[in-house]
Amino acid sequence: MQVDLMLAGPPLVSLLAGVAILAWPKLLSYIVAFYLIFFGIMGLLPLI
Repeated sequence: MQVDLMLAGPPLVSLLAGVAILAWPKLLSYIVAFYLIFFGIMGLLPLI
């Protein structure tokens, strides 16, 4: 079950972000910033 959630996570987040950007175009910069910060931290965690 854990593997299914890991495989479905990024596409689901992308879909929700796309819908939010269509509804509120000003959110684009916040969504991109959050995405970059989140995945940057997740990429660095194994190194810490």
